[in-house]
Amino acid sequence: MLPKPLSLMKNLLLSLALVTLLQAAQAADSGLVWHTSLPAAQEKAKTGSKLVLLDFTGSDWCGWCKRLNKEIFQTPEFTEYAKKNLELVEVDFPQRKKQTPELKKANEALQNRFQVRGYPTLIILNSAGKKIGELGYQEGGPKPFIAELEKLRTKG
Repeated sequence: MLPKPLSLMKNLLLSLALVTLLQAAQAADSGLVWHTSLPAAQEKAKTGSKLVLLDFTGSDWCGWCKRLNKEIFQTPEFTEYAKKNLELVEVDFPQRKKQTPELKKANEALQNRFQVRGYPTLIILNSAGKKIGELGYQEGGPKPFIAELEKLRTKG
């Protein structure tokens, strides 16, 4: 039998491991795929008649981007909607996270193509690749955000 402090430490470590595994399972469980390649997302959008949502973000430094991710993208409501209606593309401009030179170059080209000047900027394309809308962070959670996407989806 382990002395009490060692037994407590063992239980604490096991609990932390379990929490970490549960969090990883929840993240994987969302089933959302964020592409880093617009052509790959467009190809999938064509076959599924979906919109393409490009998320221009500064994922590791932009406060509004982090709020958008937490308050909308990570919610069950958005996940359910996105699985049925969207192909998602992250166009990231991080300060600390490492990226390949190819990804940086591709992201800069997309930023220039869509004339993005601030973050977060969300560009919405129809399944043919035509820009049908542009959104940013908005308060209120997933419901009003999804309503805006629906307006664009019926328009596009």
